[in-house]
Amino acid sequence: MTIAHIIILLGTGVGVGFASGLLGSGGGFIMIPVQYAVFTNMGMSTDIATKLAFGTSLLVILPTVISGARRHHKRGAVRWKAAIIMGICGFISSFGGVEIADILPGTTLKMVFGAVVLASGIRMLISRPVKSEQEAKENPWLLVAWAIPVGIVTGMTGLGGGVVAVPIMVLALKFKMHNAIATSLAMIIFTSTGGVLGYIINGLGVPNLPAYSIGYVNLPAWFILAVTSIGMAQVGAMIAHRLPARQLGWIFIVVMFYVGLKMLGVFDWLGWPV
Repeated sequence: MTIAHIIILLGTGVGVGFASGLLGSGGGFIMIPVQYAVFTNMGMSTDIATKLAFGTSLLVILPTVISGARRHHKRGAVRWKAAIIMGICGFISSFGGVEIADILPGTTLKMVFGAVVLASGIRMLISRPVKSEQEAKENPWLLVAWAIPVGIVTGMTGLGGGVVAVPIMVLALKFKMHNAIATSLAMIIFTSTGGVLGYIINGLGVPNLPAYSIGYVNLPAWFILAVTSIGMAQVGAMIAHRLPARQLGWIFIVVMFYVGLKMLGVFDWLGWPV
């Protein structure tokens, strides 16, 4: 890993932490494309670079979301019943997602990642805003039903699940935007843990991994990203509570559209250097 790689990852960690606290996501949608570029530049194959980016991102996500969830909890925004039920179910189902990812080629996973993020953005864009008088739905069976696909997506794509969980909480469970963001962060503590364990186990014994890797988790990349992301999650969470829900929603949608199109290769096809 070169000095340039380290600087890029440090800067990425700043953005990851801020986005995590602000938008209720783990920040994987930022980390994964950057890590993929770094690992391929280091000579890793597409398959290994993709799975390393997924596994390492999930380990970075864990302390970052703990930091952000702690700040949101102090503001009373976390709906812990939903977070715990969905988190435990997501933890279990994330192992299934990792198993699916282990048999798919890296290029396919990259496309799946982009499609999931873009679809979530489109759904948020075309939906009507939640009316303030609507009661949030916290039926345990309903929470379990929605948590299972979130966990599978976590394992398959290396996302903590926030880019899927926040739209689900807002559109299907009728959470207010601030509650959805806060509860998503708390839920991701569980789902990312399951995903990390899955990528470590499935990556053990795989040849040609970079030095200091435990399965599909690269410890140097994890440390560099985590150093800057943990503190910035606190900053993002504080700013989230100062922004109107509608403005937060638009920021979330714009970010998802960019990352989804980027991972699907649309910008490369158009020849746009973004």
